[in-house]
Parts: sequence; C-alpha cells; structure tokens
Amino acid sequence: MAIFSFNRDQNTFIDNNANCLDTVGIEPANFAFITKSGVPHAPAAPLDLTLDSFTPNPTTDLFMDPGDQIDISIHDSNEGLVTGLDDLTTGESGSMTASVANGFAQVNYEPDAATCSQTPYAFHPMYATSSEHTRVPWAAHSYNVAFADEIGHFEYCDKANHHGKCIKPGLGEKKDGDDTSCFNADESLNIQIGGCIATDNDFDGVSYQTTWPGTFTDPRLDSSRHPSSVLFSSPTFGDGQNFDRVAFEADLPRIEAADFGGICDRNTGVNCVNPPPGANFYPIYSTRDDASLGCFWQLGGPYIPGTTNTFGGNSTAEYGPLLFLDYPGPGLVPIHRTNDFRQVLTTNPC
Repeated sequence: MAIFSFNRDQNTFIDNNANCLDTVGIEPANFAFITKSGVPHAPAAPLDLTLDSFTPNPTTDLFMDPGDQIDISIHDSNEGLVTGLDDLTTGESGSMTASVANGFAQVNYEPDAATCSQTPYAFHPMYATSSEHTRVPWAAHSYNVAFADEIGHFEYCDKANHHGKCIKPGLGEKKDGDDTSCFNADESLNIQIGGCIATDNDFDGVSYQTTWPGTFTDPRLDSSRHPSSVLFSSPTFGDGQNFDRVAFEADLPRIEAADFGGICDRNTGVNCVNPPPGANFYPIYSTRDDASLGCFWQLGGPYIPGTTNTFGGNSTAEYGPLLFLDYPGPGLVPIHRTNDFRQVLTTNPC
C-alpha cells in the first residue's frame, strides 16, 4: 500500500520547508507491504521509512506466484482505508490498513519550520464513487478507481559504476543521460541481468519496444519470445455492481514535458504526442472472454490470442485526444493544462 501526498500549497505555490523537501521530497509517501497479519513489518510513515520498509519479508508478507488468481478488495473502515488480498490459488490472504495503529502519518505542512514533522493519521477515501469529477486535483492522472501499470523504468546495462551510472549500455541500448540508478548483474537476486531503473526520459527502454505479449502477429513466435499478459476483471462496487462506463488514459504529456527532457507544451498541447517520441511501441488494453470466469482485461499488443476487442488496435486510437483540466494555481487563478490523453467509453464493455 502506497499513499502519496503533495508538499505544496498550490494556491500560493509555496513548498513545505527545506528539511521536508530534503528528507521526504515533494511527494511524501506512506508505504507498507501487504502482510499476512495486517500489521506492517517495518515503519510505514514518511519520516520513519527504512531499508526494511522496502524489503519484502517472506516471514510476514504475502507472497504470490505468477499465475495465481487474486481477489482484491479495497474499502473504508473506522480505522482507515483497507486493502485485502485473497490468493484463491494458494488459499493465503493478506491485508493492510492505512491506520494510526499501523504507523501511518501525514507530513505537516509548515513551510517556515526548521525541521520536518509528521502527525499520526488515518487515511480515508475522499469519494464514494468514480467519475470524471472524482480526481486528485494535484495529480497528473485524472482517474480515481483504476488499474495502472507504471512503465518506463528499465533499460539494459552491461556495466554500472559505483555511482549507479551505466558505463556500458546493454543490448539495443545507447548511452544517454537517463541511464542512472543502475546495477550490475551480480546484484540481481533472481535473473542475473544488469539494468537501470530511473525514468526512461527518451522512451527507448524495454517498456517501449515490441516486448509485450501480442506484439507479434505469429502467435507461436509471440509466445516463444514474450510472457503471457496479466489478466484482471473490471472492478465492482457495493454488492458487486459494475460501473456504467470505463475510460483509457495515458499521462504522456506529463512525462514528455520540459522538466523530463521533452518538448511537450502542456499549456497548449503542442508537441505532446502518442506514442511518445523515441518509442517503438506503447502498450494497450484489450479484452478476452473466459468460458467459466467471464470477461477479462489484458495488457500488451493487439495480437494476443483470444482477444475480443482491441479498441482501435494502437495507443493513438485507444487513449484518445489530449485532455485539458484545471489545476489550483497561485493567487487562486486555476491553471488550465494537459497531462493526459483520455478516451471515455459510453459503456463498460467488460
């Protein structure tokens, strides 16, 4: 469970104090793994996080295998927001509650303070439903209830120096400025491969190639080179009701902007493109039907066997036009800009 906040007053554009920005950053995070007991195995609050907070613990945490069928529930409680996972394949379960008892906290907004502080806090949902109007007004994405696969954080590296900078790019890579936060193959705990996990600003990494399931037209070749797709059903609410509509959204304008090294003008939309510049591919969502379990969503290319709808078959068609939204601005004057491409369907096809 990860809950992010924003260390800025958007109406004055004044950030939190320097000590907060140095210790927890502009977007402080509460973080805890899903555990079998529902109790974090390490501190969860922004100012208390340690290496153990980000290191999975097989004794306490819920571990799952590829191919397991997971039932996920997210709901409010008196103590705080609860996320529960039931592994229907193994019979194991885990949960986490964003509660004071579990050590969750809110960083105090005190821009004139010399030191950063936090207050124990129980996080609760802001909205009881999901639509175009239930957004986080400081976030790039406009969605609320959503499935998102954050990509663009891996590039091959054959040799990294002790500063975490790639000095010998891997297969298909070129040496460039975003090759940071890199590690060598002997530092990998599972598959011995070196790479870089910083933001792929020029969109030339693994995420933006035809490495996804369903990107080859030949199904045999595709299955021999690519993994199978993650499959997930549409979320339901209340007593199992389906949402009336769904939408596709990609925050490409935000990561094509100047502060990421791009030339997208988010105020006008000029040079904001989909797929992003440098990418050979951008993944799309599609649907498939299972005889016993019903409709599922999948992620990859348009050629996954059994696909029933590709929603245009490419990222340009699926994610739709630029979306302009209002954000709080200095002097109580809203900022009107784009951070996303979005297409809202009139129905829920799955």
